[in-house]
Amino acid sequence: MSRFLVTPRTRVQLDRWDPGDSSVFHGLKDDGRRELAKLTARLAELQELLYAEHKHAVLIVLQGMDSAGKDGTIRRVFEGVNPQGVRVASFKVPTTPERDHDFLWRIHPQVPALGEMVLFNRSHYEDVLVPRVLHTISPRAWERRCREINEFERMLCDEGTTVLKFFLHISHGEQKRRFKERLRDPTKHWKFRSADLVDRRKWDAFQRAYEGVLSKTSTAWAPWSVVPSDHKWFRDLVVSERIVGTLERLKMHYPPLPPDLRSVRIR
Repeated sequence: MSRFLVTPRTRVQLDRWDPGDSSVFHGLKDDGRRELAKLTARLAELQELLYAEHKHAVLIVLQGMDSAGKDGTIRRVFEGVNPQGVRVASFKVPTTPERDHDFLWRIHPQVPALGEMVLFNRSHYEDVLVPRVLHTISPRAWERRCREINEFERMLCDEGTTVLKFFLHISHGEQKRRFKERLRDPTKHWKFRSADLVDRRKWDAFQRAYEGVLSKTSTAWAPWSVVPSDHKWFRDLVVSERIVGTLERLKMHYPPLPPDLRSVRIR
């Protein structure tokens, strides 16, 4: 679904991206779920092939406002993949040792090795989003960090990593509905934090910060996708289709039997 890709060097205005849009899929919700099931099965096949071939690495970055569905996307899109070759890394408020190093110091050890797929639930982008909202970074330092992120991702791509970045875009009203659901449902109380309400009061500031990040860091080698996420089924469908399509374009093959084993006979 290429219409959701952010063209490099364009200025993003999120109010022009409808978080409730699902018009590119010509079907109903149940049709979308059936299509997602097919894509999930195909993703499991491709992930196993990625692991077996051991020539490529895949980094998937998930960003979005609170309740946008980062956890849900990971749970539903990657249902059935082999956990041996998939890993999730989450990035919260930097610790003191992390703050004592450059902002990418804690990121690099978590990037995928060859044959591996790693999902960033939040990411290095937290260090250009939150400081901008809190006004703890100068415009010049923010611009520098964005350039460093672009070069960091270029280096990963040059070394054989495919970088897929998804901004899960929800509306202010949908976030309110999901927060209320978390308060009503005892099984979801653990997801609710008082900090969520603090961030919600800064909604406009976060939207502007995301616009800046999407505009500055959508590159030819690692473009952003703005994923309409008010409808969970459609969000998962968009993410899954992009991942599957990207993996298929890698033209992967299972490795052949090594020459020294071709004459082996099992008695």
